[in-house]
Amino acid sequence: MRILFDTNVVLDVLLLREPFFRSAVNLLAEVERKHLEGFICSTTVTTIHYLVEKVKGSQEAKEQVENLLRLFIIAGVGRKELESALRSNISDFEDAVLYESGLSERVDGIVTRDGSDFKQSKLTIYNPDELLAILQANK
Repeated sequence: MRILFDTNVVLDVLLLREPFFRSAVNLLAEVERKHLEGFICSTTVTTIHYLVEKVKGSQEAKEQVENLLRLFIIAGVGRKELESALRSNISDFEDAVLYESGLSERVDGIVTRDGSDFKQSKLTIYNPDELLAILQANK
């Protein structure tokens, strides 16, 4: 299963955000075990670097980005995705860019805690607990 991770799910792990941390870390473990093909948007990488650098410094930000690059396939964002996002019915531009990037990469779905932002999605939208339950049922 090819799944694009929304930035909020990755941040749940990096920032140890409760009560979301456990589900998010278990999903990343599924990517690490190759039970799930994990993607993150290139904009997620830059957002995470920016936020981690502000809180924990430049070296920690670089280390976190290196970890993400080892774990995930990076879904690119170019002119096509940005223009499509501008025309999208998704009101949050960041989510629209993520969605268009997922379409370009032909992922099977997006895992996010903001499912309401993707109401008219052609991709399947999962919350972290739901995706974990599906993965467990398929083992």
